[in-house]
Amino acid sequence: MPRSPGSSSVQTRLARHVRVLRRCTRCPLMQRPVVSGGPVVSKVLLVGQAPGDTEPRLGRPFAWTAGKTLFRWFEQSCGLDEAAFRSSIYMAAVCRCFPGKKPTGGDRVPSRAEIANCAGWLEAEFQILRPDLVIPVGTLAIEQFVACPSLSEVIGQQMRIRFAGRETDLIPLPHPSGASPWPRMEPGKTLLGKAMRLIAGHPAISAING
Repeated sequence: MPRSPGSSSVQTRLARHVRVLRRCTRCPLMQRPVVSGGPVVSKVLLVGQAPGDTEPRLGRPFAWTAGKTLFRWFEQSCGLDEAAFRSSIYMAAVCRCFPGKKPTGGDRVPSRAEIANCAGWLEAEFQILRPDLVIPVGTLAIEQFVACPSLSEVIGQQMRIRFAGRETDLIPLPHPSGASPWPRMEPGKTLLGKAMRLIAGHPAISAING
């Protein structure tokens, strides 16, 4: 497990942050409990979109089929299986609670107000962890950092960004949901492979693999 942000003081601050985060009640329409990765001190920060209905029940992010796909990408490209991933990479999200279902079916997209309410948690995590690599997963997560006119314009690229007053590398990924065929067809399949090679070769990932 990486310890480069360092010290026990970072671990203590992160653990306190996660405890407070999990008690958040800012958004009345969101369905709690809050889902967040555990207080994993890491230089790599994965940012998802929002939990589905399964994640709050199981108490961990990417707990269902999309997670299986995501962890398969990382195991095949970076040699990190799910257990290694969860213990070495901090898992955040644009919104930390399940937004609920739409009346017409499917998960509700968080509102702008809900996204704004949750933004401070991610900014605090940047200040605590000072990540060297951020991996946003899905369009909603990518758009919190850079413009995303289309996935084809951002997937397969490594960018240097400034967020919450800190500079870091950003390598976006498509969402691994089975509902989206984009990662399984061209040009998505090729661009996903390129993105995963960039992630695997990044020094922050190399430090995890030791």
